Amino acid sequence: MQRRVMVTVTGIVQGVNFRYHTMVTAQSLDVTGWVRNLPTGAVEGCFEGEASAVTALVDWCRSGPPASRVDSIDICEEPYSGEFDSFTIKR
Repeated sequence: MQRRVMVTVTGIVQGVNFRYHTMVTAQSLDVTGWVRNLPTGAVEGCFEGEASAVTALVDWCRSGPPASRVDSIDICEEPYSGEFDSFTIKR
């Protein structure tokens, strides 16, 4: 079963390599999509793939890399589209 989610992660998540580590984790799980910084200081991502892999990536985002501090994560389920070939960092 395929799954797609949009996530917004708040806390100390910019300037701590959160996007890079999210990309590396997504690639290891075979999850496609993207991640980017928001002007608010949050990080936003769109994740697609096998439901269990997307769930694992969302769970990873709850703590993030060692230098980060995640205060909250908002998760919005969306219809799976299969539009991505890889996982990228958006600028």
